Amino acid sequence: MRPRKVVIVSRIFTPEPAAASFRLRALARGFAAEGADVTVLTTRPPRGMVESTAGEPYSVIRVPVLRDEYDYVRGIPQYLSFDIQAFARLLVMDADIVVSEPPPTTGLAVWASSVLRRRPYIWYNPDVWTAATITMDVPRIVTELMRVAETVSARCAGGVITVSEAMGAELAKVTGVKRDKMFVAENGIDTEIFTPDGPSEGLADPYFVYAGSMSEWQGADVFIHALAQLLDEHPDVKIHFLGRGSDVERMERVAREAAPNNVVFDGVQPPERTAAFTRGAVAALASIVPGQGYDFSKPTKVYAAAACGTPVIYAGAKGVAADLVTENGLGQAVGHDASEVAAAMRAALEPSGLHDRDTGVRRRSDWARAHASLGASGRAAAKWVLSGFVRDRAR
Repeated sequence: MRPRKVVIVSRIFTPEPAAASFRLRALARGFAAEGADVTVLTTRPPRGMVESTAGEPYSVIRVPVLRDEYDYVRGIPQYLSFDIQAFARLLVMDADIVVSEPPPTTGLAVWASSVLRRRPYIWYNPDVWTAATITMDVPRIVTELMRVAETVSARCAGGVITVSEAMGAELAKVTGVKRDKMFVAENGIDTEIFTPDGPSEGLADPYFVYAGSMSEWQGADVFIHALAQLLDEHPDVKIHFLGRGSDVERMERVAREAAPNNVVFDGVQPPERTAAFTRGAVAALASIVPGQGYDFSKPTKVYAAAACGTPVIYAGAKGVAADLVTENGLGQAVGHDASEVAAAMRAALEPSGLHDRDTGVRRRSDWARAHASLGASGRAAAKWVLSGFVRDRAR
């Protein structure tokens, strides 16, 4: 008999705007479409964000948690404030299978409760946390504990969902989990919201948009330094940064020094307004600092831009993200270097630049609907989980 009661455990979920939120919502909808009874166990949303699950085919249980100064659930105390409650609730919740989102501390809570309740769980792996902590300024003991937690979370799971072949290969290298336990559900975007049709933000000056998290490993300040190189030629062009993150305050200081009148931090925006900003932009921006443990990631910003028909400028190492952009004609990929980025931005501002309104918009959006639909990805992952694969392996 296929499992029918599914619990998804995550410290982040809608309405909090993040790639994980939208990916897990798609998974929850996918489970429901396959006939499962779905519950999401998550945190109370940040201040000012209104929860609405009206019309959604799943239920949500929310618990209060600690948040950092940026209103994120980020850091060991913050993680544990959720993980301890998740462990206690999972002990009494009725479920055939549990799906766990990182961090690995949450994976340990799900693993321990699953052992006690004698039921299988799935490890959803969008990032390899151990690889990231190796490059961060953290004590060695933290990296080793993260490796142990991530290894237990992945290897003891009945199955692992990963967002790309490259991510799966990295997880296998770090944790030793077998590749035949994995299912690749490619990342993507909500192609019902992010479309080329709809309102644009309607700003008078030409602008670029960066929509999403701003943390140290993204290094989005490279776009500010690049913009400063363009202002003699294009004094009115701006960058709008939508979102938040641990690197925002530093980026604001950089902007005040390099381009004080041309960089706007708009804060967190709902998906509909993010899509409007993206539609009207000269190009969308995405970046990953090379060598920080995320070279095998594919930023969701690339998919969001493509779905709106907007070209993207990606700044980072050669690899899966750069290939995604160049091989599919989604924009331009350059190194994480201000001069290279400035050249790409300059080209985008030319009348015959990257936006090629006549044909490029529809071509990019058609590609996104065919290859980057979160709805299709979530449904495929749910089918795989419910196929009996996990139950058979757990036995």
